[in-house]
Amino acid sequence: MLNKLKQILIGKPLQNEEIHGQKYSVLLGLPILSSDAISSVAYASEEILLILVPAIGVLAYRELGYISAAIIGLLLILTFSYRQTIHTYPNGGGSYIVASDNLGVIAGVTAGASLAVDYILTVAVSISSGAAAITSALNVIFPGSDLSHFTVPICLLLLLFIMLGNLRGIRESSLLFSIPPYAFILTMLVTIVFGVVRYLTGDVGTAAAQAVPLPSAVEPITLVLILSAFSNGCSALTGVEAVSNAIPNFQKPQVKNAQRVLLLLSLFVLVIFGGVSVLANLYHAVPKEGNTVLSQISLSIYGNSPMYYVVQATTAIILLMAANTSYSDFPLLMSLISRDGFAPRQLSQRGDRLSFSNGILVLSVIAAILIIVFRGSTNRLIPLYAIGVFISFTLSQFGMFKRWVTRREGHWVHKAIINGIGALVTLVVVLIIGYTKFPKGAWVVIVVIPLLVIAMLKVKKHYNSVAKQLRLETEDIENANIDCFHYRNRVIVPLASLNKASIRALKYARTISENVVAFNVSIDIESGEKVKKNYALLHTEIPLHVQYSPYRKIAEPLLSFIESEEYGYTEGDVITVILPEFEVNRIWQHILHNDSGRHLSNRLLKYNHIVVARMPLHLKGDGLLFKNVKKPL
Repeated sequence: MLNKLKQILIGKPLQNEEIHGQKYSVLLGLPILSSDAISSVAYASEEILLILVPAIGVLAYRELGYISAAIIGLLLILTFSYRQTIHTYPNGGGSYIVASDNLGVIAGVTAGASLAVDYILTVAVSISSGAAAITSALNVIFPGSDLSHFTVPICLLLLLFIMLGNLRGIRESSLLFSIPPYAFILTMLVTIVFGVVRYLTGDVGTAAAQAVPLPSAVEPITLVLILSAFSNGCSALTGVEAVSNAIPNFQKPQVKNAQRVLLLLSLFVLVIFGGVSVLANLYHAVPKEGNTVLSQISLSIYGNSPMYYVVQATTAIILLMAANTSYSDFPLLMSLISRDGFAPRQLSQRGDRLSFSNGILVLSVIAAILIIVFRGSTNRLIPLYAIGVFISFTLSQFGMFKRWVTRREGHWVHKAIINGIGALVTLVVVLIIGYTKFPKGAWVVIVVIPLLVIAMLKVKKHYNSVAKQLRLETEDIENANIDCFHYRNRVIVPLASLNKASIRALKYARTISENVVAFNVSIDIESGEKVKKNYALLHTEIPLHVQYSPYRKIAEPLLSFIESEEYGYTEGDVITVILPEFEVNRIWQHILHNDSGRHLSNRLLKYNHIVVARMPLHLKGDGLLFKNVKKPL
């Protein structure tokens, strides 16, 4: 039943060879990998105004233009820098691979941890923003209604939808999620042009944005204020690295296709982010609870017409697609980190649909926890946002700079200049974000990233230890003497009572050893005598040992028996413990039976000289209700 439900939700399993058909073209890769960066324009300008408007009133819109220009300049620097990264590291991995290769293990793991945190926050922020766009539209349809208390359930439903879409595999998720980003891009381009034209001609509709009163300036324009607004707006640049992380997911030629997608991504972000900032300035949209800045702008331009709802619908969808960018990159990044031994190996395994399903599930669970804890509020999540990705930006740029200066390959001078400028600029941005956002929640990320680095190094140390202890040298293999040396196998069959399952286990024990002992643990004398009486009817040569356990323990009496002189265990013997069990055929029926076999198995497997074999007897169904119920006497 569970397998059928799984196939309905995510589709039938794919063969390994079908991975070659699960690649992005430019047209499919652009919407999947650019959604994060492009969607940021839906809230980046609002986040800038959220800092400026309460402090300096109408002057906020002038400063919005300057800050937007600075962010666009930073975008251009990152674009040129990452084109070089894509060309130099065609196997993907982005900052993690670049930093590891050029700056060392600690820098690489730090970049990987920073990116992982950013991808998780991207999902939480994007879905929360998408839910905000939905509730904004509903508040316009139903004036006076307050739908904010439905935000978290809406977020979780959207998260579930995206998770299932990605579990279906790369190809299907790209087809499923490719149309909405293009619709948003087209809608925003039309809105920017139409909005500017209507303003210049004086033919503006219901000025919903202007209807919100602007506060008077209550603070002077200070450097701290501008830097704080700038750090908020830098959320527009998250997602730029997504393309460099996902190069292996592109069709051949992979490098050229990835570079084309990066160029188109940057172009759309530049035009749309700049355009929205211009519209916010022209229409003086004011950040307001329950009505986003983009909602106010589109309502001012289109009024309460179908086009307004098109803008809101495409905005909500593109914000969800931004979360999908993380679903493309986080599992791939974690698979690389896992392959290198810094994360659990399970994260490097592909699922039935050839996606890294374990990474998808981990991302979904952590994002859901963040959404619940922060109540699906974009404003509460934004302070945690961006610092992680800019740390990875900085490490990547310094790594590339060191590579050019050290190796001096090709036209290394101008490449070093580009990455050197990128490193310095992104480092300054990290310091700005850390300083301005620290008291507002960024301290959480600043604390979490080092803890993740420590955990990842601990995982690596564990894997190294395991590999060292299991490693065989050539001479160890040659001297193994498998054909000349045989363990002396002794078998113990623990049985709680004499039944069909225990009889099968005793018969099987006879096939693997002549040295077999049946072992019973009784919590009282009467039950022990009953087992002895029934066992005598078997007329078998296999001896039965009954051990009384006054403290109702099972594993301890068995271990004591193995170590006793009576049993005669000597070093070099291998003891096989065969556990007779029965399996019911309904999930709910498991709660009606204890799981002592599993607990005993876990305890025994802590010893090198003990092998545990669990021998199941599968029972049939119970039949119709009341059919097998005996009438009372």
